[in-house]
Amino acid sequence: MVKKKQKYYVVWVGNPAGIFHSWKECQQAIKSVAGAQYMSFESLQAAKKAYNKSYQDYKGKGGSKKKTLTTIEKAAYGLPNLYSIAVDAACSGNPGTMEYRGVDTQTQKQLFHQGPFYQGTNNVGEFLALVHGLAYLKMQKSDRIIYSDSRIAMGWVKKKKCNTKLKKTKKNDPIFELIARAERWLKNNSYSSIMIKWETKAWGEIPADFGRK
Repeated sequence: MVKKKQKYYVVWVGNPAGIFHSWKECQQAIKSVAGAQYMSFESLQAAKKAYNKSYQDYKGKGGSKKKTLTTIEKAAYGLPNLYSIAVDAACSGNPGTMEYRGVDTQTQKQLFHQGPFYQGTNNVGEFLALVHGLAYLKMQKSDRIIYSDSRIAMGWVKKKKCNTKLKKTKKNDPIFELIARAERWLKNNSYSSIMIKWETKAWGEIPADFGRK
């Protein structure tokens, strides 16, 4: 008997959203959720990357298919602006142990690091990293741009709201304190720094990546 290949399920809109290791778990997350958004992937790495993006990036393309850019397609993206900082988060589990950091894009020198925090999510970490980066650049009076590979987190920052479905517990209370502080900062501060999506397909992993994939 041929063993069924393991699949991983990303739920962008569900109750709760997250990454699930079985179809049964996925079904429970999307049950009775109007407009549920979900898709299956053949590897956990692919699922984690997809969860950091939006459903629209994968809709109609098939989650298990991995697109490789041609030389011409890569050239169309140009090169990253090295006069910048890059931020990223890592999370072992969903929820799980989360941390985030920011680095100088050119030298990869670490500029700040926070964590580990317990019972967090990658999207929350990406959001906190972006706000921390924006505050850092403002404090330094720097005109550098800031790179993130998370469209979700960038959207949350623009809306000044961390739209996470993460449930609050005693263990992750410090995370929610950081979220509240970050949202207050966004509402009470203006910033001139430009947020730009890091194009992983063309440039490889973001310099702030924790290298745990």
